[in-house]
Amino acid sequence: MKKTKSKSFKSVLVLSIVFVLTSFNGNAQASDSLAKPEREFKNTIRFNITNPLIFGNKSIIFGYERVLKNNQSFSINIGQTGFPSLDIINSEELKANTILSERGFHISGDYRFYLSKENKYKAPRGVYIGPYYGYNSFEKEHNWTLNSETSGFSGDVNSSLGLTINTVGIELGYRFVFWKRFSVDMILLGPGVGFYRWDLSLDTNLSPEDSALFFEKLNAALEAKFPGYEGTLGEGDFQKKGSSSTTGLGYRYMVQVGYRF
Repeated sequence: MKKTKSKSFKSVLVLSIVFVLTSFNGNAQASDSLAKPEREFKNTIRFNITNPLIFGNKSIIFGYERVLKNNQSFSINIGQTGFPSLDIINSEELKANTILSERGFHISGDYRFYLSKENKYKAPRGVYIGPYYGYNSFEKEHNWTLNSETSGFSGDVNSSLGLTINTVGIELGYRFVFWKRFSVDMILLGPGVGFYRWDLSLDTNLSPEDSALFFEKLNAALEAKFPGYEGTLGEGDFQKKGSSSTTGLGYRYMVQVGYRF
């Protein structure tokens, strides 16, 4: 009789444990089914932190990226930018004095393909490639001091320099995501073709020798700032006003910080 009661007690205990575990598992599955799926953030606003380092603190550019299907996205950047400083021109012959005025405009866009085979997460995260287009416009009025030993000229020269650049190319980049909401977007490689147009006017009549000296120094500085420039200002029948167009290598390198929503 005692053995029968003991067996019955053990059976009830085992059934009770099985019931409790089954109920717990069922509740867990129900809880999982009610849990919300992880939210996808398809929009990103961002700020370009590279341009201020290259073109000065007057360069303020914001961007927007929108994720499309199949790990693809498009983005656009727009803002103001500044002509790079020409303070590197500081020799006995030619010295940069004062910036009289300056302004600039930037707009660019790209279409990105996030490589699903290379990336662990969905877009916009990880490695991407794609085509890009960029437009930059700069205008700057400058005051210079020119000293020519050849002609004996010594005095100030005011110049008004304008530059427009259209660039098309292919980019390779990587996008990091931190705490779901924040991102760092790095365009690591962006070779392309740049189409440059320069417009320059002077308010001072210079002799051919003085003009040659002025443009020699100016062209060297512009070549240092713009890799695609080939030093063509001042050639031909240029006297007080002229323009020059050239095609050369273009490039794109950019670091942006963003917020996803």
